[in-house]
Amino acid sequence: YTSHPDRVLNPMIRESITDPWREVQWEEAIGYAATKLKEIQEKYGVDSIGGITSSRCTNEDVYVVQKLVRAGFGNNNVDTCARVCHSPTGYGLKQTFGTSAGTQDFKSVEKSDVILVIGANPTEAHPVFGSRMKRRLRAGAKLIVIDPRRTDIVRSPHIEADYHLQLQPGTNVAVVNALAHVIFTEGLFDEAFVASRCDDESFAAWAEFIKLSENSPEAVAKESGVPAEEIRGAARLYAAGPNSAIYYGLGVTEHSQGSTMVMGMANLAMLTGNIGRAGVGVSPLRGQNNVQGSCDMGSFPHEFSGYRHVSDDTVREQFETLWGRELQSAPGLRIPNMLDAAVVGSFRGIYIQGEDIAQSDPNTTHVTNALAAMDLVIVQDLFLNETAAFAHVFLPGTSFLEKDGTFTNAERRINRVRPIMASRTGKSEWEVTCDLAKALGYPMHYNNASEIMDEIAQITPTFAGVSFAKLDELGSIQWPCNAAHPEGTPTMHVGEFTRGEGRFIATPYVPTPERSTRRYPLLLTTGRAVSQYNVGAQTRRTANVIWQSEDFLDIHESDAELRGITDGSWIELASRVGKTRVRARISNRVPPGVVYTTFHFPVSGANVVTTEYSDWATNCPEYKVTAVEVRPTLQAGGVASAQDLGLEEIRVEVHEDATATLVRMANEISSNSNHLHQLAAIEAVATHLRMFWAPQMIEDLASYATAHPEALQDVAIAALGQLPTAMAN
Repeated sequence: YTSHPDRVLNPMIRESITDPWREVQWEEAIGYAATKLKEIQEKYGVDSIGGITSSRCTNEDVYVVQKLVRAGFGNNNVDTCARVCHSPTGYGLKQTFGTSAGTQDFKSVEKSDVILVIGANPTEAHPVFGSRMKRRLRAGAKLIVIDPRRTDIVRSPHIEADYHLQLQPGTNVAVVNALAHVIFTEGLFDEAFVASRCDDESFAAWAEFIKLSENSPEAVAKESGVPAEEIRGAARLYAAGPNSAIYYGLGVTEHSQGSTMVMGMANLAMLTGNIGRAGVGVSPLRGQNNVQGSCDMGSFPHEFSGYRHVSDDTVREQFETLWGRELQSAPGLRIPNMLDAAVVGSFRGIYIQGEDIAQSDPNTTHVTNALAAMDLVIVQDLFLNETAAFAHVFLPGTSFLEKDGTFTNAERRINRVRPIMASRTGKSEWEVTCDLAKALGYPMHYNNASEIMDEIAQITPTFAGVSFAKLDELGSIQWPCNAAHPEGTPTMHVGEFTRGEGRFIATPYVPTPERSTRRYPLLLTTGRAVSQYNVGAQTRRTANVIWQSEDFLDIHESDAELRGITDGSWIELASRVGKTRVRARISNRVPPGVVYTTFHFPVSGANVVTTEYSDWATNCPEYKVTAVEVRPTLQAGGVASAQDLGLEEIRVEVHEDATATLVRMANEISSNSNHLHQLAAIEAVATHLRMFWAPQMIEDLASYATAHPEALQDVAIAALGQLPTAMAN
């Protein structure tokens, strides 16, 4: 795809998204973008623009984008594609272990006795690691799979799962609580590990919660559809180990309780002492090549590089001294909040590095309405993707073959990437970002990517010992790499947790508001195929289309027969927010009542039907649970363009619609804190809003609550009363 004729190699601009593109020189494109950004901020304020970093770009590319936003734009409105995949991983593991990353290296699986795979399809989504896992399973490791689908790992040559807990979509938390309930109530937990390594007070509170009858396998079976004895057997097998490892994917995180589920898995690992050595741990299977790195580099709106909060005065002053600018102390907008603000007119410009949010983000109609409402959309990518249909400036990007820098993978391994061909655009992506920063009046003085990494190491404690020279010497390094760990850290939390003592957190099951109904009786879950990569912009332009050239909808034969659907026939897939058309594929990999599709081809528009619901803590979309109906149609799918997906024309929604999103989010945060006593719940909600919400979001919620107090839970209203920003209203 790097030499595909569709690739755009020259900058382009246009006044309106209805105008044709005009090729220009780099200087004109950068100057045009900078002028427009300045005009927007002069008219609408400093917080009216923002940026999105790419998990396909290097750490160095990403670092300068978030620096541009914070120091050049003057706000914290920066986010990354991890928002829509693994943001709950960062939240959940930091709350429990103290670090927003997995615990193991990939080699660790070779010493696992029991492997618990939750919401992941390693054979198709992570085939290299999947083959390594299969090798260990063939050598005798036991296997537990928790997934609504019968994925390849459940049964393949010489491999069959000891337990496949085929749960209903959306019931992950209930099932992991039931596993912990069995281990605790049957006395199968590692008392010595808990006593020596974990916080006593948090464990005592968690123990009172987990032994409740509502967490028993018998109670959970009714909600999840998993037989109680299957849950008990799986729990006993995991507890027996002796080395039990958890590997999980987006089937954990892309739920309304994604963060809760991550904390539930961490509880399970601590309870059984499966932390701090080879063969155990809690390991996220990441999506793109640098998802871990983009998060490490400070791409979240509430954190600088190294996961340090923007409100920490000491940390912020260090960045202000190094960067020479005063920085905001409150979180900025997340991607979903940027889009909501764009629809109501307060967010007017965005710089998007290597992401196709018009295809990848949920509720496509809302996304495209937001993009069309902006005064300036800057897209930096290889191809004119679906998002570029709404862009005013296109800045050509570079492929991995042209990059010089580093990537950080799911095992925290920092790898050097070196160019094997000159940039076909004439510039590295970090150079383009620096040119834009200079045009905005904030020059960044780097001569090469190595100097950017030197700055990252200077300001980021977990990267303090990292340099291109050391990477060249060692080949790769797993962070943290510093004076205490000069050659990196293959296994985290050896001896003690990053936060000191491990923290148990109660994880009450709160059902998703997205439920099947008479009108939409099926539950849709989405995922990936082995031959295609995410939105497919790259792999659709390769010979991989021989294996798969379109998205299909997997449907159980009983559901298909009931609706008169045959294998290969065109069907209409509809939810309460949209509809699209794909071909049906009769499959026994999904149970009755559940359908499954991928999102690789824009003609299919899978995210036209996914909804606004998201993880209560991080706003990660709930791609894995959408109530839908499927019916036969004689009409085939349309052509591969966002405009041909049957989307609504741009319309400016009323302010109440955007505020309704804030109300829903605040109530979900409250619901996930209701297990605490009242004062603790109020404090927990207030702390969460202060740490993760932008001030404008809190102000808007407080204003709405004043006029409509009945819309918010009492805990949320009380929490708002503790926040100075809200009290100002």
